[in-house]
Amino acid sequence: MEPSRRNSCGPHSTSMAKKELYGVLGVEKSASEDEIKKAYRKLAMKYHPDRNPGDKSSEENFKEANAAYEILSDPKKRAAYDQHGHAGVDPQAAGAGGFAGGNFGDAFGDIFGEIFGGGRGRQQRADSPFRGSDLRYNLEITLEEAARGSTTKLRIPTTETCEVCHGTGAEKGHDPETCPTCKGAGAVRVSQGFFSVQQTCPQCRGAGKIVKHPCKACNGAGVNKKSKTLEVKIPPGVDTDDRIRLAGEGEAGTNGGPAGDLYVVVQLKPHAVFQRDAADLHCEMPISFSTAALGGELEIPTLEGKALLKIPSETQSGQVFRLKNKGIRPVRGSVTGDLFCHVQIETPVNLNSRQKELLREFEEIREKHAAKQSPKQKGFFDKLKDFFES
Repeated sequence: MEPSRRNSCGPHSTSMAKKELYGVLGVEKSASEDEIKKAYRKLAMKYHPDRNPGDKSSEENFKEANAAYEILSDPKKRAAYDQHGHAGVDPQAAGAGGFAGGNFGDAFGDIFGEIFGGGRGRQQRADSPFRGSDLRYNLEITLEEAARGSTTKLRIPTTETCEVCHGTGAEKGHDPETCPTCKGAGAVRVSQGFFSVQQTCPQCRGAGKIVKHPCKACNGAGVNKKSKTLEVKIPPGVDTDDRIRLAGEGEAGTNGGPAGDLYVVVQLKPHAVFQRDAADLHCEMPISFSTAALGGELEIPTLEGKALLKIPSETQSGQVFRLKNKGIRPVRGSVTGDLFCHVQIETPVNLNSRQKELLREFEEIREKHAAKQSPKQKGFFDKLKDFFES
C-alpha cells in the first residue's frame, strides 16, 4: 500500500496518537477478540465513506476505527500497546521494541470481505476444476402415479463438454493463453478511495486464460448445448416438492471438473375426486336427503377400486366417515394412510309437482314433531326468541 495511504489511516497518524484505542472502538480493555471484531464491524458499517459521501467527519472516524482495529486485532501489537501505550506501536519506536507499522491492508482485508463482500482472502485458481451447475426439472404426475410409483422419460436441455476441444475452448493445435491483464488469477484489484477491492478480470471474465483461436465446434465456450433423454423411476408414495436426484446429470463441469446433478421436483396434478394430506386422502361425498334420513349403502371410489360405505340413518351434513388404510403409504413411511369421506347432503332441484306436494306434506308432519325430529333447528329458534325478548 502506498506510503501516503498509510500516513492517512495508520496507527501512527497525528489524530490517533491522542486517542485511546479501546475507547475508539467503544470496548473495555479486557474485551475478547470477538468483541473487538464486532465493535469494529459496527463502526465500519456506520462510518464507511460509501454510506457517508462527502462527510469528512465520518471518513475520519472510519480511519480511526481501522487504525485501532489494526493494532487491537493483532495479539503482539495489542500486548505492546497495553504495556507501552502508543509508543509501543509507533513505527518510529521500532528500534526500542515497538512494531514497525505493519500492513494496514492485510489487517483490514479479512473483515472487509465479511462486511462489504470484497475481502482479500484466498481464491481458487481460475484454471482449477469447477463442478458443473445443478439443474432442476419440475415433473407433474397424477395422484395415482404418486401412490403406485411409475417410470417416465424426460427430455432435458443441458450442456456437455465439447468433444472436439475437450473443454479447453481452443482450436486443435492451440492452447488457451494466460490472461495478460490478471496474469491468470482471474481477478484484478481496483483502488476505491484509500483502499482497494478485488473484482473479476474484465478481459478473461474470471477464467484466467484467453482463447485466441476458438474451437469452431463450440465457438470457444468449451461446452455445447444439447438435449438428452433420461429414464426416471418415481418411487411409490412421493408427494409434492419431493426431489429425485440424478447424480452427474446436470451441466458439465469446467477445466475437467465433475458434472452437476439433476433434481427432479415432483408436483401433483389436481385430482377430480381426492385431495391429499400427507398419507391421508379426503373426498366430499354428496348424498340425498332421503339417504341421510333413512340410511343406506353407497359405492365410493378408492385408489384400489370401489368400496361400499354404510350410511347410518339420521346422518348430518359435514359428518366424516373413515376408511382405514385406503390412503397412501408415504415414500419415507411404513404405515398407509386413511380415506376420509366428508358427507354433504344435497338439496334436490328441479322438483316436479308431485315431489313438491309430498315435501309440503312431510314438512307439515315434521313441524308437529319438531322438538324430536329437528332438535338443532328448534334450539336455534329458541335462542333467537330469547335474544329478541331480552
